[in-house]
Amino acid sequence: MQLSYSIDEVSVLTGIGKTKLYSAISNGSLSARKFGKRTLVLKDDIDRFLNQLPQIQSEGRGA
Repeated sequence: MQLSYSIDEVSVLTGIGKTKLYSAISNGSLSARKFGKRTLVLKDDIDRFLNQLPQIQSEGRGA
């Protein structure tokens, strides 16, 4: 089981671009760690970040 991911891996896993991920790290909404030159994001932090994103509210339209 993988515990941490690079920014490239987080981007692929979530479908969120690297620039947006770095922005989320800068504004504190996504936690990241440094190991040498590498930026790592823990699996739990990815889950927390995604769960704090606003939900889309249904407008009551039929499918």
